[in-house]
This record gives sequence, structure tokens and C-alpha cells, in this order.
Amino acid sequence: MDKFTTLTSTIVPLPLENVDTDQIVPARFLKAVSKEGFGDNLFRDWRFDKEGNKIPSFVLNDPTYAGQILVAGKNFGSGSSREHAAWAIAGYGFRVVVSSFFADIFKGNALNNGILPVVVSPVFLTSIFESVAKNPAMTLTVDLEQQQITNNATGQSEYFEINAYKKDCLLQGLDDIDYLLSRKAIIETYEKKR
Repeated sequence: MDKFTTLTSTIVPLPLENVDTDQIVPARFLKAVSKEGFGDNLFRDWRFDKEGNKIPSFVLNDPTYAGQILVAGKNFGSGSSREHAAWAIAGYGFRVVVSSFFADIFKGNALNNGILPVVVSPVFLTSIFESVAKNPAMTLTVDLEQQQITNNATGQSEYFEINAYKKDCLLQGLDDIDYLLSRKAIIETYEKKR
């Protein structure tokens, strides 16, 4: 995984609540076991019509919006526990997803795949949507070390929570296996003492 420290980026606003994993990546695309290509099917049924043509009104098809931060409405990632939803988000190029609430399993899958889920207050979330409506080129800054997200259009910041272990993994660019391997000498020393 790539290291994550601080990211400043424009955003893609998706002000919809209760977006579940089947909407993030429909079940018919879950046959693959490799992460490759899942970004192409992110929000597939919202991005394309039945003939495979782009739906211009959907935010990912609107050239006005781009960036590495997806800002979604409350209750993002509910539904089934499919890790493919996180694969699709990462494969599309998002590094951060912001919402006022995430389903726990989605949150874990996101962190395991190098995506930082940032939980903000409903008031802060509303301010982001208001800012991007006024200026689509507005940016957010996400500082993982300080656990702070800043709306650069207003200057408002908010602290966010993250599991200390997962924070360390993201800062170092390690998945769970890499983390264990980085502690190999400590583990071997412990084993010899037993």
C-alpha cells in the first residue's frame, strides 16, 4: 500500500444516504478474485445505462468534479460485507471517503485496502456539500497524523477518530501481513525466550 500522511484534493460529492455495497459495486461483478479492474465498475448501475452508455447526470461522469476524496451522505457502505466495494473505490482512485457514518464492516475493509474512512459530524458534512456547490474546485485537506480534516473553502477543521493500529499501518503503507513482517525480529526474539 502507498503511505498516507496528508492529502489535499478536490472532491467528488455524492450527497446520497444509505449507499450500500451493492450500489457501490453490483453483485454480478464479484466473480473475480483479483482487485484489478474493480474501479471500472464503481457505481456501475448509476454511471451507465443498460446499453453501457454513460449517464451524464451522475457525478462520476460529470467533468466538473474530480479528486481523490469521495464525500458521501450518511450511512455509507451498509449491506453485505463484500470487500470488493473497497477494491472498487480504491481502483477508481479514491484515497479518502468522508461521511457522517460508515457501516463497520465497510470501514474495516476500507482501512485494510489503504482507503481512509473519515467520520465527520453532520454539520461539517453539510458544510462540505455547501462549499462544493458554491465552488466545485474547493479542496479538503486530510491530515492523518493530526487526525484532522479541513474544509479549505471555509477554514473549518474537525478532528476524526481512527484505530491506532490502522493509523500506524496507513502512515507506514503496510497491510496486516506487511506489518507482521516488519515485526519479524521482535517476534523471533520473543519466540526464543519462550
